[in-house]
Amino acid sequence: MADTGDRPADRLRERADGSRTMLWIALEVDRWVVTGLLVAAVVGTLVAVGYLYPPAQGAVRAGDSVDTLFQALLTGTVTGVTLVLTINQLVLSQELGAVGDQRERMAGSMDFRDDVADAVEAPVSPARPAEFLRALVEVSGHRAGDLREAVPRDADADLVADVEDLAESVTGNAEDVSRRLDGAEFGTYDVVSAALDFNYSRKIFAARRIHERYGDALDEDGTAALERLIEALELFAPAREHFKTLYFQWELVDLSRRILLTAVPALVVSAEMIVFLDVAAFEEVVLGADALVAVVAVATTVAVVPFLLLLAYVVRIATVTKRTLAIGPFVLREAEDLVGVEWDGEKRRS
Repeated sequence: MADTGDRPADRLRERADGSRTMLWIALEVDRWVVTGLLVAAVVGTLVAVGYLYPPAQGAVRAGDSVDTLFQALLTGTVTGVTLVLTINQLVLSQELGAVGDQRERMAGSMDFRDDVADAVEAPVSPARPAEFLRALVEVSGHRAGDLREAVPRDADADLVADVEDLAESVTGNAEDVSRRLDGAEFGTYDVVSAALDFNYSRKIFAARRIHERYGDALDEDGTAALERLIEALELFAPAREHFKTLYFQWELVDLSRRILLTAVPALVVSAEMIVFLDVAAFEEVVLGADALVAVVAVATTVAVVPFLLLLAYVVRIATVTKRTLAIGPFVLREAEDLVGVEWDGEKRRS
């Protein structure tokens, strides 16, 4: 019988190691919400330590610790703004080039669109990223169904089982991803999130393995159907990587704008704490507690908001990058269900 093993999960969160909740926060949650959670954690921790640890209140009033803190934060904010300008230059550099380079990029893009149009049997391939990816996903599902029909039920039992398993995996995954791409708007994470959940690399591996193991058992129609499925899956791979790259550029531009917006209040608050706050003369009391601790905690949090915003964005970009380092039928994570090529009748694990 075919060694199919348990079918691997297609959704990124289901096949990833570690906490699914943390992965959901890192990828799916709006970046402003993540930043808000980080802000709440920072201010809550500072206030709690300040009021629950009595020596902390004396330390705030002693010496020039407040001035030293906000001088460092002021310097860090200015450095952060400089980093933003560097990020903008990096993104901008991808769009600059001689007319010959731009023409070559255009030619490559049009050739790829023509290949996709031929694959989806349309006069012109879709213009919107979500519809473009959806067309490739749906044609992969259709071709998986064609492969299932091209293999007779009375063929080799292992071949039938492997083809059935592959066809079910592709069609089920394609239906789910196609539904999520319907109406998705580029610029949001929805398009990339759905694309990441189409597990094309394992499907290409499984399809090529069927071709390698059962090439002699497949008739002409079966071989053609299998090759057409592999073609569709291989077209999806560079399309996803292209739109992922565009999304990263989009995110970096948004990050730059938001950091610049949050840097202004951070600079103002840091400067005011250095110039205008007289620690010795500050004697405000709220609910019987020294208000200086709360003032310093809130001001510190406002000063680090640009860094927290940067952290929220970088976590998503780094997580997506780690999960999509390889293009093609390469699986970089440990997987018990993967088997290698057979040499001399001996099955060797990849």
